[in-house]
Amino acid sequence: MIVGCLALNASFEPLTMVPLKRALRLVIDGKAEIVEAEHDRVVRSERLTMPRPVVIRLTKFIHVPRRFRRQVTNTFLFARDQYKCQYCGRHVMELKPRESLTRDHLIPLSRGGTNEWTNVVAACSSCNTRKGNRMPEEIGMHPLTHPVEPHFVHLSWAVRKLTPIQAHYIRTFYGDAVLHQIERLEHRAAQA
Repeated sequence: MIVGCLALNASFEPLTMVPLKRALRLVIDGKAEIVEAEHDRVVRSERLTMPRPVVIRLTKFIHVPRRFRRQVTNTFLFARDQYKCQYCGRHVMELKPRESLTRDHLIPLSRGGTNEWTNVVAACSSCNTRKGNRMPEEIGMHPLTHPVEPHFVHLSWAVRKLTPIQAHYIRTFYGDAVLHQIERLEHRAAQA
């Protein structure tokens, strides 16, 4: 069963997943149109019957400010870093019961660091505590990978499960390489 509906911008750029109720409201209000639907399943109300939408497209283009596309959240950070501590290399599934995956700032906030993609890495709570507010070179703890800002589409889809129909639109707009990266992230998230 499809839980959400893929919302496309008027330009067919994939934006996000929306709950079915929100998708229906957008279609009923004329703010979106159904692009793909489950034709064997319908949604009924007292006065209306329509196929259950899988993909909708907004009728007017919505500009998404870049600053909203790039916010660092632990969910996306952990997905970017493959759910591994960037210091000891342990996967989240290998952590001890009282340990967890946390966010570490390479240049600590207390020393002028920022909360940007290039300054944060996933770290197990033990490594994060050991590093404290020191710089990586001061304690000899260097991340396994160089932190980079992921592409917007990776952030949007890092933790979402796509149906084959929805994946088609990601592939069409961004290409196979991006779709494969998203599928790898989905696979990792399913294992976490």
